Amino acid sequence: MIADIPLTPILAKLFEGLLATLLLSLLAFVLGGAMGLLVLFARVGHWPLARRISRAYIQLFQNTPLLMQMFLVFFGASMAGYSISPWTAAAVGLTLYTSAYLAEVWRGCVEAVPRGQWEASSSLAMGYVQQMRHVVLPQALRLSVAPTVGFSVQIVKGTAVASIIGMTELSKIGSMLANATFQPFLIYGLVAAGYFILCWPLSMAASHLEKKLNAAR
Repeated sequence: MIADIPLTPILAKLFEGLLATLLLSLLAFVLGGAMGLLVLFARVGHWPLARRISRAYIQLFQNTPLLMQMFLVFFGASMAGYSISPWTAAAVGLTLYTSAYLAEVWRGCVEAVPRGQWEASSSLAMGYVQQMRHVVLPQALRLSVAPTVGFSVQIVKGTAVASIIGMTELSKIGSMLANATFQPFLIYGLVAAGYFILCWPLSMAASHLEKKLNAAR
C-alpha cells in the first residue's frame, strides 16, 4: 500500500538525485557552451581545414545516440588505461554533445544575419574580426537566446541517459527506489515531477523570449 511507504526518506533520496541532475546539466551547459563557441568560430571562419573539422565534429555528435557517446567515453577511457567515474564520463559525454548542438544552433543564427549587414560593415573598412564583434555577433546573440534556452531543456532530460553507465542522478535513484519499494508508479511519478520542476521554467522562459523577440521585430 502506498500509505505504508515512508515518503520522507524517498523524497530525500530523490532530492539528492535532483541536485545531481541539476549540477550535471549546468556543467554540461557551461562547458558545452564554451566549447560550442570555439566550434562555431571554426565553422564560420575563413580557414577551410577548420571548417571541415568542425563540420565533421558536429555531424559526429548529431548523428550518433547520446547513449553510445557516453558508453564510448566511459569504456574507452578504461580501455586506454584510465579509470574515470561514471559522473566524469557523463559530464564529458554530455558536454561534447551539447557543444556540437549549440555550435550548430548558433551557426544558424549567425547565418541568419542579413548579408547586407556584412556588406555595410565592409564598406566601413571593418575587418572580419571587427565585423563579427560589432555587427554580426550582437544580432546573432539576439536571435539565439530563445533556441539556446529551449535546448537547455534537452540537456536536462539528456542527463537521464547517464544512469545507464551507473551515475546516480535522478532517474537512477528513481529506478533503485522503485525496485526497493515495489511501487514503480509512485516513484516514477515523483521522478517525472522532478524533471518537470527543472524543465518547465526553462520551457516557459524560451516561449516568453520567443514571443518577446517576435514582438520586437
